[in-house]
Amino acid sequence: MQSFRSNPDPLDPGPRGFAHRGLHGPGVPENSLAAFRAAIEAGAGIECDVRLSADGKVVVFHDHDLQRLCASALTIEATPAAMLAGQRLLGTNEHMPRLLDLLEVIGGRVPMLIELKCRGGNAAKLAEAVVADLVGYDGPVGVMSFEPAVGKWLARHAAEVQRGLVISRNASAFDRWRCLRASSAQFLAIDCGVIARPWAARERKARWVYSWTIRSAGDRQTAEIHADALIWEGDGRPRS
Repeated sequence: MQSFRSNPDPLDPGPRGFAHRGLHGPGVPENSLAAFRAAIEAGAGIECDVRLSADGKVVVFHDHDLQRLCASALTIEATPAAMLAGQRLLGTNEHMPRLLDLLEVIGGRVPMLIELKCRGGNAAKLAEAVVADLVGYDGPVGVMSFEPAVGKWLARHAAEVQRGLVISRNASAFDRWRCLRASSAQFLAIDCGVIARPWAARERKARWVYSWTIRSAGDRQTAEIHADALIWEGDGRPRS
């Protein structure tokens, strides 16, 4: 039987891997358009987080609430997108982008991983909104989540979209098995803390495997052996 590896990885970011939440740092907030532009300039792929606003718009943001990045008590899922767009990130002039804004910036130039942050049982609704935003976008994209219902929805309604499962180091063997079966994942993003485990090597024989979040030279050294691409930030930046 022909191995899936006889064909190239459709999301291959090259040796520079995926910049986790963009190439962020002092003065450049995570998941900001400035961070994503910096990642593109560095020749890296992009990993980002998205959530669903109260009025059904897909916004690029990691946390459920705005306290850490915007010093606000607002929560994403309970706030309209127009109000969210007015929030400054870490006191800079960067504002929370919508997924459509990010897609326009990338323009298909680098591969991207979109991690769906689900809440309150909105996995299918969020997946549907992301796929709607991707209509007409011409570039390599993978859609992934810790929530297997995202992959399940994509397999049924948008099979053309590359779908992935994010796996934490804290997931039990049973939870991994359950999520893998339910998600129909075509690629995995595995916590770097467990990327060297035998089960991860077995999964790599069946699908593409990326590793997150690479933050040190030690993380990088291990992940370069056991994963097909690195999702990194800070000192985990690939050497090449």
